[in-house]
Amino acid sequence: MTEKTAETLGFQTEAKKLLKLMINSLYSNREIFLRELISNASDAIDRLRFEALNDESLIADDPDFRIVIAFDKDTGDKDAGTVTIVDNGIGMSREEAVQHLGTIAKSGTEEFFDRLTGDQRKDSALIGQFGVGFYSSFIVAKEVEVLTRRAGDEVGTRWTSAGEDEFSVEDAADLPRGTRVTLHLKPDASEFADGFRLRSIVRRYSDHVGVPVMMAKEGGQTDLGEEGKDKDSEKEGKKEDAPELETVNAAKALWTRPRTEVGDDEYKEFYKHVSHDFEDPAAWSHNRVEGRLEYTSLLYVPKRAPFDLWNRELPRGLKLYVQRVFIMDEADQFLPLYLRFVRGIVDSNDLPLNVSREILQDDDRVRTIKSALTKRVLDMLAKMDGDEYGAVWDEFGQVLKEGVGEDFANKDALLGLLRFASTHDSDPAQRTSLADYIARMEESAKDAGSETADSDAAEGDEGATDDDGATDDDAATTAGKIYYLIAESDAAARQSPHLEVFRERGIEVLLLTDRIDEWWMSFANEYQNKTFQDVARGELDLGDEPDADEAKGDADDEPLLKRIGDVLGDKVESVRKSKRLKDSPACLVLGDNDMGAQMRRIMQVTGQQAPESKPHFEVNVEHPLITKLDAEPDEDRFKELVAILFDQATLAEGNAIAEPGAYVQRLNKLLVNLLDS
Repeated sequence: MTEKTAETLGFQTEAKKLLKLMINSLYSNREIFLRELISNASDAIDRLRFEALNDESLIADDPDFRIVIAFDKDTGDKDAGTVTIVDNGIGMSREEAVQHLGTIAKSGTEEFFDRLTGDQRKDSALIGQFGVGFYSSFIVAKEVEVLTRRAGDEVGTRWTSAGEDEFSVEDAADLPRGTRVTLHLKPDASEFADGFRLRSIVRRYSDHVGVPVMMAKEGGQTDLGEEGKDKDSEKEGKKEDAPELETVNAAKALWTRPRTEVGDDEYKEFYKHVSHDFEDPAAWSHNRVEGRLEYTSLLYVPKRAPFDLWNRELPRGLKLYVQRVFIMDEADQFLPLYLRFVRGIVDSNDLPLNVSREILQDDDRVRTIKSALTKRVLDMLAKMDGDEYGAVWDEFGQVLKEGVGEDFANKDALLGLLRFASTHDSDPAQRTSLADYIARMEESAKDAGSETADSDAAEGDEGATDDDGATDDDAATTAGKIYYLIAESDAAARQSPHLEVFRERGIEVLLLTDRIDEWWMSFANEYQNKTFQDVARGELDLGDEPDADEAKGDADDEPLLKRIGDVLGDKVESVRKSKRLKDSPACLVLGDNDMGAQMRRIMQVTGQQAPESKPHFEVNVEHPLITKLDAEPDEDRFKELVAILFDQATLAEGNAIAEPGAYVQRLNKLLVNLLDS
């Protein structure tokens, strides 16, 4: 094999930014570098275990997996010495070392840096959302050296960098399989070149790792063993006796232990191990299932959304183990796409060890596990404390809404998890559930029924009942509707003319402002026997029966409505008297089956053609503007005023008007006339 020459390469731009940020922002929690490097070493061993299923020769030279930590503080100068982490896992080729250690192969990097504030505490949390593993080395190291040889390769690689603008890479001979990371500590990081300090960090952060993490027994400083023999000393006949190693961590996979034996801190640290997040999880669920299928799951809900949450094409999922053997890192077959933020592991005793993604996709056992895990996650979310779940909803609420349209089997459970702004609360930050909405609706109906019953009793009317003894009020409550309004923003929703009659009657309306709301609402249909009703769509029916006077008024209004309709022509589907409006003169209403403005904007952005539809123009015949408009004798002036009203109604919906210049001219002309009068 031809050896490649040494070369110096530049870090990817994002990597350079991240390195500077790591060094400057995480000084208060520097010890996490060891957790991250042990986690990487554990992953490397897991990957080799999997590859060895098909090629046992990869581990023939060293079948006992382990991670060894060494330190050297006797350097003879003011420098702080070294800390070395060695694993006998899969290792890296030269190309992989350049790719994995010199670049950040992760989407969302630009958004990540745009959100940095300069506040070290807040920026540290952002780093945790991004996941940076190896780069944490430079929190404590002035220089990092990586010696690595991929299993099956003959030649290894030496990678070195001071964590600034560039790194060097060259071939290295006579390396054992795996990876050795040596940190040349900064002077102010000398505390980490200490056996007691390193042991305490391992036991705190990495006790759950299912691979032995080993160090020299107390009294020794160097414990590299076979992984780190000094080649030059061997050549000179000065080979030192390798110290005796001992296991520092529990070395038992956490998910294999009974829940009663695992503490909260251990669960939190294991989450950081599998997710590379710096923050604790919001919630977790650890379960073992026995019976027709046997599997163990440990599922976590993060506190923060990753930057690439909205990229549905990226690989993501749970870590899959079969009989405790790592199989794949991002097994997306075990949870639906709308739960792509969930982290954790699933370990099955029933799948074959040589399982592949293709086999997983067509396996009934996988579908059964997926169904059970999905229900478990939804149940975990439902049982969260109100404030804690509120924080999770703010991060992942829009993603959960995807499930209403994608997971019919769990639609009711998902609807129960949704949270909404509402006219019940003036504060946009307050959220209500559908269950709370229905409880208030039924309480209001009960109060109204009680008042009616008192009135009827006073008049000697006992009220009608059916065979079950239910009153008409009970039937009305059961047949109630959940009213909602879709708008571009909370402010636009609260100012919408469609809410006027609901405010007057004290009827609560949910306010939906997420870009996905119109889409998922088309699948919702009903919840707890209550149907959903868009207050800006179709004829409004609040259960009122028109009396004789109202019917006569409708007939009297016909000439005005026809006159307005003649002006608007094919701009509208119809012109009709409004039951919605109390303070506004007019509004636009969608047909029952028309596509809303939100979906139209989404289709336009994606380059799709939205179907043609025309709104209904509803007029508040009791509004002073409309009564004066009805009496306007000048036909040209009448047309100008109708055009202004139509454009105003369009703007009130949050839509752009077709001819803004013409609208401004009409309005200016009207203002001039008013000033001249």
